[in-house]
Amino acid sequence: MWTKCAVAIPVLAMGLFLAGMKVPSAGSQTPAPTAVPAYPDGTDSALGQRIATILADPAVARAHWGIAVTTLEGVPLYGHDEAQFFRPASNAKLFTTAAAMQLLGPQSTVPTEVIADSVTPQGLVNGDLRLRSDGDANLSGVIFPYAPATGESAAPADPLRAIDDLAAQVAAHGVRHVTGNIVADDTQWTWEPYPQSWAIDDMLWDYGAPVSSLSVNDSTIALTVHSGARAGDPATVTQSPDVGFYSIRVQAVTTALKSQTHIHIDRAIGSRTVLVTGEIALDGKDVEQLAVSDPPLFAAQALRASLVAQGIAVDGEAHATERASTLADSFTKQAHEAEPGLPGPSDLPHSVSEVCNDSCGVTLAQRTSPPLAQDLLYTLKESQNLHAEQLLRRLGRVYGREASSAQGARVVRQFLVNAGLDGNDFVFYDGSGLSDHDLVTPRATAQLLTYASRQTWSSAWKASLPIGGVDGTLASRFKDSPLKGHVFAKTGTLGESRGLAGYVDCASGKQVIFAVYVDNHAPGGAADRTAMDRIVEAIAASY
Repeated sequence: MWTKCAVAIPVLAMGLFLAGMKVPSAGSQTPAPTAVPAYPDGTDSALGQRIATILADPAVARAHWGIAVTTLEGVPLYGHDEAQFFRPASNAKLFTTAAAMQLLGPQSTVPTEVIADSVTPQGLVNGDLRLRSDGDANLSGVIFPYAPATGESAAPADPLRAIDDLAAQVAAHGVRHVTGNIVADDTQWTWEPYPQSWAIDDMLWDYGAPVSSLSVNDSTIALTVHSGARAGDPATVTQSPDVGFYSIRVQAVTTALKSQTHIHIDRAIGSRTVLVTGEIALDGKDVEQLAVSDPPLFAAQALRASLVAQGIAVDGEAHATERASTLADSFTKQAHEAEPGLPGPSDLPHSVSEVCNDSCGVTLAQRTSPPLAQDLLYTLKESQNLHAEQLLRRLGRVYGREASSAQGARVVRQFLVNAGLDGNDFVFYDGSGLSDHDLVTPRATAQLLTYASRQTWSSAWKASLPIGGVDGTLASRFKDSPLKGHVFAKTGTLGESRGLAGYVDCASGKQVIFAVYVDNHAPGGAADRTAMDRIVEAIAASY
């Protein structure tokens, strides 16, 4: 059985990154406030006046806005409610990924293995075949090094490419027959598929995929609804990859050519039956990305199907095993408990070993994840929630007491306090920002961006941020702006909250840090996003 390896990392006295700072005592709920420089409000500046005009627009004036602008060295340049809380949405990924780069290392990797108790010379596995991983987020068809989409059509990725590779290795090992089951072993992490305060209506879709150490194809199935041959015919539905995970009930019908398509997808909690209703226009097609409700079982099903395709007889079925948390304390208590054993910048390892194999059987196949820095390019450019959540649990496993969201949040919190952020300026319940309980101040985000710009991993981390008008989640923004190619920032959208934070090249040739948040904007429109982009343009023009 795999066990957690002891990681030999030198630690600064009291676990501090910065001399003179105090770490909260164990169990402390509220750290001592950190001195934060005052932000000019810009009342008498051209920038302040431009931003005031933007925010006075009736379309956005009733929303709650927060802005922080600093130099790369962290000197405040402008602030507007920079000390108030906002929902960061996917800006939370900035905090999770920075902690991962610092504490796990840009070259950190994790293995995935297929293991049997024994194999006879005739290729017989008398018993179960086990699939284990410690959180490789890329058991999918995504090619690494990752290249963000540029608008050109790309060949569709094979969603089971990684699983097929493992199955091919098992076959190459000489295995011809498995008498037992194919078991996906998820016991490396605690079974906690959904972080606290995720909305129930997010759990159906790919962006709300449950978290597991075994994630095949980002724990997502593409459901494609096709029209029938003529109006009035029932629609047909296909799923990819189809390993028998979901049963599909189709009650959607075909309507006239060029009519409106209205497709509705539903699945009861705990059910593996998906109901498809509505109408689809003749010759139409509708594609929906669904979350897999049980990622380990899905992984086991995928591996079993691939082994059979390799000509290996499998007598048993696909099964999954999970492990419950042994920690009784609440999320809040765990997340606020001090973790004094974090390494400082000078102690950063080239790569942290997160698991080791104690030779509990015969390893028949193995894959190694892409280095963390490569995964971040995909995670931040595409704002991939599941990858951020898996990083949070990896941090909890290495530096906390288990691979859970609470222990990961505990590690991230201590990292941020050690990095100089005021512990009263942020609250995180997950790693991706899908929780609407997450809170952060604009000044805390600016401080994180300042800290990150000083680290050895800064260039790789900044290169992972979407570029305005070019790629990722900013590909369609700033396209017709002088700032096209000059904004490097993380987006965030959650209900009526939005965020944009990162770095921008200014008229002077210098680069500054900005964090812009809005809460409680009017739903159903994009006026707040337009105002946000105008604010960034005003910042760039002013420095």
